[in-house]
Amino acid sequence: MHQNMREFFKSGKTKSLEFRLSSLKKLKSTLKKQESEIYKALYKDLRKSEFESYMSELGLVYSELNFAIKNLNSWMKPKRVKTPLMLFSANSKVVYEPLGLVLIISPWNYPFNITFISLIGAIAAGNCVLIKPSSKSKASANLIAKIINETFDNSHVNVVLGSRDENKNLFDTKFDHIFFTGGKSSAKTILEKTALNLTPVTLELGGKSPCFIDKNVNLKLAAKRVLFGKILNAGQTCVAPDYVLVDENVKDEFISHLRDELSKFDYKNYPKIINKSEFERLVSLIDKEKAVIGGEFNESENLIYPTILDRVKFSDKIMQDEIFGPLLPLITYQNLDDVLQKVANLPKPLALYIFSNDKTYQDRVLSQISSGGVCINDTVMQVSSHYLPFGGVGESGMGKYHGFYSFKTFSHERAILNRHNFIDLPIRYHPYTKLKANILKIFL
Repeated sequence: MHQNMREFFKSGKTKSLEFRLSSLKKLKSTLKKQESEIYKALYKDLRKSEFESYMSELGLVYSELNFAIKNLNSWMKPKRVKTPLMLFSANSKVVYEPLGLVLIISPWNYPFNITFISLIGAIAAGNCVLIKPSSKSKASANLIAKIINETFDNSHVNVVLGSRDENKNLFDTKFDHIFFTGGKSSAKTILEKTALNLTPVTLELGGKSPCFIDKNVNLKLAAKRVLFGKILNAGQTCVAPDYVLVDENVKDEFISHLRDELSKFDYKNYPKIINKSEFERLVSLIDKEKAVIGGEFNESENLIYPTILDRVKFSDKIMQDEIFGPLLPLITYQNLDDVLQKVANLPKPLALYIFSNDKTYQDRVLSQISSGGVCINDTVMQVSSHYLPFGGVGESGMGKYHGFYSFKTFSHERAILNRHNFIDLPIRYHPYTKLKANILKIFL
């Protein structure tokens, strides 16, 4: 398989604008035909409703496809850049070249969103692509394989199915880039294995994304938007607000608004936890004495209902790792500087959320807490913009994608300097003299 894909890339077929656009348009057509099957697969794996499946998966894929198709011609054009005076009589440009054969390892929580949005960037950049979807979302993985097989020559884009153990030799193959979305432990294993071939990687990971709530804000709207980000996909979202840091003076009012919003919640359209081990892990994090809202679960269906935990401390069990579920711890503060210092000493998160109408408050948090991305007065929505890079920093990941950033991730930015021959200044050539040294210092 890998050799056939290498040969296909070497043929040069993937490099033309026409081929790339045709591939993207065929993918869009196949996805349209398979929409009802996609909804069924997501319901089977995660119990996602059709509305949520379109909002958080398929709709975003269509949007990314349309954006790439519209802009690919301009992305591919060489970019002229300035040339310094010392290189007089030359011009400079950057050309985007495809990397070759890339591997995309996608997760179970947003199987269609992450698989296809990263694939769009890889195809737009002119690569051949091997996809390894997560075996935990089996129905979605099988459907992804079907969609790929119906759409592409299997030497251009292909899929491997199965568990990590079944594909343990996958990294013995030399890839030109690996794009991985998942957990830190798997990321470390991938880095160890890819180091042998010096394979560049993009790692989209996660972390404990904090959410700061100021007293100077619309608390009712803040509660609604925090819950949206936390409950989406039952909290199984890498950029979900992991915990809330709320001003002590407005905590009770904030909890009251959370309770009001949850009273309107439609549990018929509420996703389940992916499997039994994740369900049991999350249940073990629920401290009944601190659960002021919720705390209930349905073991037979892997359902955990939204739970708000009050009086949480940084030393509590729930604060030691990313939650990745519908549990929301609240930590109160009296002095913002004290809590900023504490959060700043934690691993850098994938997202940072700030709810405040006070620009000074916003700037204080922004200046002291580093994160992959930021959303002010909302949650999660920053990842839906084509114009913003999405990615982590430090332990939350390396590299970025979405829109033009995806195209760049899967491209080599090749520097080209073209020197003209009508003049050739002799300063740099032997013999070196004092006069030449004085002239050189004018240019350098």
